[in-house]
Amino acid sequence: MALSRNPRCAFCNSSNEGHLSRCAACSVVHYCNRDRQAAHRDAHKRVCNVIKKALQALDKEEEDLRAHPGDWMTPPNLFEESVGHFWGIHETRPYMRSRYAVVEAYLAIDTYAAVEAARSNLADMLRLCRGDNMGVRDLVPAILLRLGRDQECYDFCKWYATTGSEGDYDWGDMDLGFLDVKDADVFEPLVEGFLSKHGDLSFTVALTLLNIRLLLDLQALQNSSAIGHKVPQEILDRVRNQLVTTVVHNNAKIMNSADQTPLIKEIEKQVQALYTKAQQQNKHFWPVLLKPEADLGARPNSYSPRSPQRMEKVWNYSYNSWKETPGAIEMIRKLQKSNAS
Repeated sequence: MALSRNPRCAFCNSSNEGHLSRCAACSVVHYCNRDRQAAHRDAHKRVCNVIKKALQALDKEEEDLRAHPGDWMTPPNLFEESVGHFWGIHETRPYMRSRYAVVEAYLAIDTYAAVEAARSNLADMLRLCRGDNMGVRDLVPAILLRLGRDQECYDFCKWYATTGSEGDYDWGDMDLGFLDVKDADVFEPLVEGFLSKHGDLSFTVALTLLNIRLLLDLQALQNSSAIGHKVPQEILDRVRNQLVTTVVHNNAKIMNSADQTPLIKEIEKQVQALYTKAQQQNKHFWPVLLKPEADLGARPNSYSPRSPQRMEKVWNYSYNSWKETPGAIEMIRKLQKSNAS
């Protein structure tokens, strides 16, 4: 089930007509009232404490960095004067590690607020360290998909596949554009960088899911056209608007088209191309996506691109985005069968 922007009580799943209160410690879980929060305390306590401790550790690291007077290795006023260069400055590394620990703590909770908090922290980590020595960019596409921000996901991936892949791009030059692709055409032919031999599995998997979402939306619109003559246009338009995600909904040409067949065929080709690319990048990923193993909770620190360990890391980043997209995993299952025959 997809994440909902509208919070619900973690104990009874009620929206309580919008009258919910946040957990004061983690701020990403909601409750109808104190009684429901008390009843849910045993289930929530562990992850809540992890978030609380991670935030306290981060506050301490930030306090220490801001108090640093500067020396021959560390400039003063790091948060004002060294944006973009963190990690390259050794003293910033404990802070960046603590920031990542906060991200992981938030991602242990499946609420919109928690996933958004993780995204916000990752965005700031990339702002502080453009070169991304920690590789946190790998988490971002799947998180954006979980939040229903498909356009931003595509823009993010396209920037890294174009400008971010240029050999002469100077990551240390703060005057250069960074992650500045906005509102790119999600329906355009696949960018060459998406299928490059240097492409990353986490991006390919996210782009596959993004295209599957487009395909599912287009198929839903096509199916709705079959009932068009049976219901008033006003009702049909309302139904069609509820069938699709924001990217499709915002495309007037697609929404007003009575026949999605040509575009469906093009997106099917793109899904196939991305599926094949991911299979080439790591043959372990698709089989495990279809049949997850019980021990896939680990976070391996070292791996080669085609290894089971790399598959495991990307699976941990991305599985929830697939699980929360109805029909997506089944589409991969059909692709696997058709490619095997």
